[in-house]
Amino acid sequence: MRTPKDRIRQAVAFEAIGLVLVIPLGTLMFQYPLGEFGMLSVIGTSIATGWNYAYNLLFDRVLKARTGSTKKSLRARVVHALCFELGLMLVFLPIVAWWLNIGLLEALLVDVAFVVFYLVYTFVFTWCYDTVFPDDDLPRDAMTADPRSTTS
Repeated sequence: MRTPKDRIRQAVAFEAIGLVLVIPLGTLMFQYPLGEFGMLSVIGTSIATGWNYAYNLLFDRVLKARTGSTKKSLRARVVHALCFELGLMLVFLPIVAWWLNIGLLEALLVDVAFVVFYLVYTFVFTWCYDTVFPDDDLPRDAMTADPRSTTS
């Protein structure tokens, strides 16, 4: 399992890179002022950082209990990304409506755009992070081995 230091590095890197990408994209897409959309993104990132740490810890514990390892299959990565974003979306929706002073339906569209962006980003980032910073819980050859392989 990952150390607390590694989990903090993962969460901070995830959110920092995400902000660099989502603020200009969201500002262009929704035509809100850069400062207003940027601050909404920072609020979302602050919430997501805590959720990221707690969710990844919980996910890894459940995965290890069910499979004996924290190695994520393609299916586990998809479930990981979907559940992470759905949980965050439930919390973030009323904040989007309040911050941008818009109705819940319009806020849902903004929130869904965040979710679509972050679903793809979560999947790609987590895969890259696991490759660059492998989990010490796994033997090096297990991280690259084909799980369908029957040879050791």
